[in-house]
Amino acid sequence: MALRRIRAKRNGVFQIRLEPPERDLLRGLPEQAGALLDQNREDPSLRRLFPTAYPQDRDADADYRTLMGGELFRRHRDALDLLAKTADATELEESDLHAWLGALEVLRLVLGTQLDVGENDRPPPAGDPRSARFAVYVYLGGLQEELITVLSATLSPPAAETPGTTC
Repeated sequence: MALRRIRAKRNGVFQIRLEPPERDLLRGLPEQAGALLDQNREDPSLRRLFPTAYPQDRDADADYRTLMGGELFRRHRDALDLLAKTADATELEESDLHAWLGALEVLRLVLGTQLDVGENDRPPPAGDPRSARFAVYVYLGGLQEELITVLSATLSPPAAETPGTTC
C-alpha cells in the first residue's frame, strides 16, 4: 500500500507529506495558470473554466458572463494563489484543502483543454511531446482523488431516520 500523502489529524488539521518535486510543481503551476488567467480570459485553454451557460441564447449567455464572470475569475484566482502559498506547508486546515481541490480542478481543466483530453483518452506514446504534461495531469488527478478520500472520511455519517417519519 502506498504511503498516504495527506492524513487527517485532530481538530480539523491535516498533515501534508509531499516530496520536494511535488511541492515545486504545486507552487509553480498555479503561478503559470494565474498568469494565463490574468493575461487573457479569452485564451482557448481557459474555455472549460468559463463555460457557456446558454449555448442557444447569446444574449442570456452574455448576461450570465457579466453577472458571474468576475466571481468565477476571483474564485479560480484565489484558489490558485492559496495553493501556491501553501505548497510548502506540512499542515493545513480543512478549508485550505477545499481550496486546494478548487485549484487542482482549475489546473486539470486548463491542462486537459491544452492536451485535448477526453473521457477515454490514453496516455500519449513515449516520446510524444505531450507526455510530460499528461503525466502532470494524471498526477494532479491522483492528488485530487486523495484529497477527496481524506476529506470524505472526516464527514459525519448521515443521521438515521426516525421510525415512522417520511419525507
